Amino acid sequence: MNSPVLEAHLSLAERLFLTLRGEIVEGCIAAGSKISEPELARRFNASRGSLREALMRLESLGLLERRVNVGARVVELSERGLLELYEVREALEGMACRLAAKARSEEDLVALRKMLAGHEQQEELQAGKAYFQPEGDFDFHFRIVQASKNELLIDTLCNRLYYRVRMYRYQLGMASPRAQRAFREHSHIIEAIEAGDGELAELLMRRHIRASRQNIENKLR
Repeated sequence: MNSPVLEAHLSLAERLFLTLRGEIVEGCIAAGSKISEPELARRFNASRGSLREALMRLESLGLLERRVNVGARVVELSERGLLELYEVREALEGMACRLAAKARSEEDLVALRKMLAGHEQQEELQAGKAYFQPEGDFDFHFRIVQASKNELLIDTLCNRLYYRVRMYRYQLGMASPRAQRAFREHSHIIEAIEAGDGELAELLMRRHIRASRQNIENKLR
């Protein structure tokens, strides 16, 4: 994969971080592979300081891990690791929905509806094959957490866990027999948030993530 064209005003460390994050998430740098700092420094013509800053940020996102006498490696993908992520997401994103129903603004609701309308136009979703969500503001789960207005929750779900979840999504494939059902579940969650019904929104999100986890368990078997 070619490195993405990044904005010139970003620092070298920032550009390295964004490029390497994308390559790890999409599997261009394989899960479990060793990170060679000299090799990356040559590839990007980067200083050791800029590279180490980028690698430290990747480690903080849980995409890299350091082992004694081994150095930095990309995290492994495992069934246990994936299911643990979903257990944590079920609890925390359920909480995010409850808080969002109380704290959401009209701007949040308009943005959520607009995002969902955009998702609905996807050909693969209409065909019931897959439900792909671009990262950040175009990702349903990301936007719900942002609407919670809880900074600790936002940091945990939108920074520390977010890209590891996307790594699993990319590398396990987006195809899902639940594509259209998942979209309807998203719509019902937004309706509960609009109505200010935090208990219902939390219940619906928990059920939604639990169903996704069960679908993945079946797929892995």
